[in-house]
Amino acid sequence: MDVYYKEYLGLEGLLNSQKERSKRHDETLFIIVHQAFELWFKQILHEFDSIIDIFSQDSFKEKDLGLCLSRLERVTKIQGLFLPHLEILETMSPMDFLEFRDEIRPASGFQSIQFREIELKMGLPKEVSTVSDRTYFLEKMIKKEDLDYLEGIEQEKSLFDLLENWLERIPFMLNERFSFWDQYKKSVEIMLASEELRIQNNPLLREFESKMQMESLEGTRETFDCLFSSEKYSSLGRRLSQKATLSALFILLYRNEPILHIPYKFLSTLMDLEENFTAWRYRHVLLAQRMLGTKIGTGGSSGAAYLKKSADNKKIFEDILNLSTYIIPESKRPLIPAEVRKDLGFYFEEH
Repeated sequence: MDVYYKEYLGLEGLLNSQKERSKRHDETLFIIVHQAFELWFKQILHEFDSIIDIFSQDSFKEKDLGLCLSRLERVTKIQGLFLPHLEILETMSPMDFLEFRDEIRPASGFQSIQFREIELKMGLPKEVSTVSDRTYFLEKMIKKEDLDYLEGIEQEKSLFDLLENWLERIPFMLNERFSFWDQYKKSVEIMLASEELRIQNNPLLREFESKMQMESLEGTRETFDCLFSSEKYSSLGRRLSQKATLSALFILLYRNEPILHIPYKFLSTLMDLEENFTAWRYRHVLLAQRMLGTKIGTGGSSGAAYLKKSADNKKIFEDILNLSTYIIPESKRPLIPAEVRKDLGFYFEEH
């Protein structure tokens, strides 16, 4: 027999890798659920590595983006398994957990090197990542070789970096025949002027209501103005560059153009990725609160409070999510000249 199922999957090692440290029944469940997470983390990293390799190529074609999209969608499907894993873990009561909790200290999900690698490869900002704070990590019992490994990952190009570079290379928004930036600005000005007239001429609004709506409109105008000024845009503190932001906005506005469908789906899937990890983090907060209340975590953190703070701070593609701020009605979009539309099939090629 050339290939045997048990040997091919390495089941002898896999099924004997649950090393309980107590005699408590539910510790096996606790181990298996976390091992399952780590196996899925490994697959996510496998998908991310392939996407990063493709984005790092000098020449990036439409078919390449389609492949990246399919692998990113696979990651979101994997994420769909995370919450059910936590639901299985919740079949263990807080009292059941306390029976073996002291036996596993200071081991903690805080020490998951693979999940920290996922965050770094997605593009977690260095000011948010504490990998570079060696003292903090060593105090939390992260082994030196693991810390060195993560620091190396932090120096590499992330998916966020490569996405920004790709968006900045898209050339079709500005040429001799068509300036999306100028046309979009005019459309926004017309839209806001129309809204201002609507407020001024609305007889149902009382004076203070009219004033409040005008103040809100001015805030909206200022928000759009930040797109049109490099200086104002930089003051927003956004990670995604102004040029990349405009390209991404173009893709969202004209997503029904055949050549832009895959880029739109890719950006949309990145938003799904962000939302799924955020939902999982918050769900993890509730699990920790349910199991520990206000007790400290096994790794010495503040337990649920630490997890909640982490969930609030670790937004990687937030600038993509916030692009809906600048979406305008389809009827107000600048029309793309027919001769420019013909060029859309070539924008993936670098020249």
